[in-house]
Amino acid sequence: MTEQLNSRLQHLSAAARKGLFQQIRRGLEKETLRITPTGRISQRQHPKALGSTLTNPHITTDYSEALMEYITPVDIDRQHTLDFLQDLHRFTFKRLDDNELLWPMSMPCRLDGNDSIRIAEYGTSNVGRMKYVYRRGLDVRYGRIMQAIAGIHYNLSFPDELWPLLAEYAGVAQQDSSAFQSDRYFALIRNFRRHSWLLLYLFGASPVVDQSFLAAHPDHGLEAIGPDTFGLPHATSLRMSDLGYQNEAQSDLHVCFNTLDNYVNTLTQATQTPYGPYQELGVRDAQHQYQQLNTSILQIENEYYSDIRPKRVARSGQKPSEALAHGGVEYIEVRCLDINPFLSGGIDVEQMRFLDVFLLFCLLADSPEISDEECQALDANKLVVARQGRHPETRLSIDGHSLPLATAGHQLCDHLEAIAVLMDQGASIDQGTSIDQETPQADIKTPFQAALAEMRARLDHPERTPSARLVELARTQGHLATGLQLAQAQHDTMGSNPIDQGRGALFAQQAQNSLVEQANIEASDTVDFDTYLADYFGQAVVAS
Repeated sequence: MTEQLNSRLQHLSAAARKGLFQQIRRGLEKETLRITPTGRISQRQHPKALGSTLTNPHITTDYSEALMEYITPVDIDRQHTLDFLQDLHRFTFKRLDDNELLWPMSMPCRLDGNDSIRIAEYGTSNVGRMKYVYRRGLDVRYGRIMQAIAGIHYNLSFPDELWPLLAEYAGVAQQDSSAFQSDRYFALIRNFRRHSWLLLYLFGASPVVDQSFLAAHPDHGLEAIGPDTFGLPHATSLRMSDLGYQNEAQSDLHVCFNTLDNYVNTLTQATQTPYGPYQELGVRDAQHQYQQLNTSILQIENEYYSDIRPKRVARSGQKPSEALAHGGVEYIEVRCLDINPFLSGGIDVEQMRFLDVFLLFCLLADSPEISDEECQALDANKLVVARQGRHPETRLSIDGHSLPLATAGHQLCDHLEAIAVLMDQGASIDQGTSIDQETPQADIKTPFQAALAEMRARLDHPERTPSARLVELARTQGHLATGLQLAQAQHDTMGSNPIDQGRGALFAQQAQNSLVEQANIEASDTVDFDTYLADYFGQAVVAS
C-alpha cells in the first residue's frame, strides 16, 4: 500500500466509523433471455402484462424482443436491491406465455441463425422508432448473435459527504467540487481498467457456448467441451473476450478515460465521423427503410463498448455526453460482470460487498493517466484472463513486470484488505448484512473482510469459481442442458417464495401506467421521423 493511500484511509477513518461507506448508493441492471421450454430463444412479443418496454421504469428489453432487462431503483441496502431484483423475476414468471423460462447464463441459449433473434420493438413514436432503428444498425454492423449476450451492470455512486473530505485532503476549493468529483471518478475508472481482470477471474461465468452461437464466429478457436458445446477449458468469460462485444471500427478511438473532456470529445467525434463500410451500407435499405441511424463510427454514444462507463442521468432527449459535459460524473456503471447462473438473480450480497471494496480502492488509490502503451497492455491482460484465466501458468503484465495471475491477484487483494478494514469500521450499521445461524460471528462483525477472504480463496482454488463449475457441468451435459436445468431451478426457487405484496402491486400499476404513457407519447409527436433525427443529431440526416 502506498503512503498516499494509507494517508487517505487515515483521513477517512473517523467518517468510516460513523457509517459513511454504508451510504454507498447502487442499482442493478440485469439482462436475461426469454426462452422456450426446449431452450430456444423466444419468438413471442414481449408480454403485454409486463407493460411498455418504452416507458416501464423497471422491466424493459435490451437488444431483442426476447432479451429482458430488469432495472432496480437506487438503494443503499444491498439486500433490498437483491430482493427487488428477485421480485421482478417473480412478477415476470407469472406472466410468461407457454411455459417460457428465463435463461440464466450470459452466453445465449440455442439459436437458429441471425434472424431467430427478433429485434426489440418500442412502438410508433419517434423515440420508439429511434430505439428500433438503432438496433437495426447494430444488426447490419455486427449481426444479431453478438447482441444476444447478456450481463449484469452494477451502478454505483459514493455518498455526497465523501467528496468534501477528499477535496479537503487534496486541498481543492469547494467551488471546484463538481470538477473534482468528475476527476476522482475518472481516476477510479483508470484504476478499474488496470485491475478489472480480477473481476473476470472471480466472477466470469461464460467459459462455454452453444455451438449455434458460433455461426457468427467461424474462426472461433474454441475446443469441443461437451455435447453441442464449445469453449476453452480454462476460460473465465468468453463474453468479455474477442468472441463477445467487439467492433473493429471502434479500435482506433483510444478512449482510456484520462479526462472527462477527452472522453466526451472522443465519443462526440465518433458519432460525427463517417466510417467507410457503414457508408457503403447506407442509412436506408433497398426498401427505403431506415437500417441505421447514420453512417458514423458510432450511431449514438451508447454503441461504444466498454467494461465501465462514467454516467449522469440525462434529461429527455439529452445525449449522455451533453449530460456529462454540463453536470459532471454522477455515478459509474460497471459492465464486465457475467450473470452467475448458480445464484438467484445472478448476483448476491457477498459479491456486491466485494465490488464496493474493489471500487472504493480504485477511487482512493493513486491513478496516473494511462498511456497508449499501458492501454494495450491492460487490454491484453483482460483478454488472457477471459480466455485462459484459470490456467496455472497464466501470467499478466503488471507495471511492466510479468507475474503469475495468482501472485498478481494476492498482491491486489493485499491492497483491498486495507479498504475492507476501513469499511468494516462501520459494519455494525452495514446495509444488506444477511445473518443466519450458519454465519460465523466474526463474519457478522467484519462482512467486507469476509467477502474479500472468500474471493481471495478462489485465487488458490480456481475450482471454486463459477466458470470452473460451469465447465464441469458442460463436459457431461452440454451448455443447453445445463442452462435449462439451472433455468428451471431458478424458476422453482424464486417462484416458491411469494412476491412482496407492495412490490407486486407497484409492478402491476407501473405496467398499466406505462402502456398509457407510451400511447400518450405516440399521440404527442408533432414532427416526422426525419425531422426528429435531424433535431437529435443537430444536423441534416442524409438519406441514401
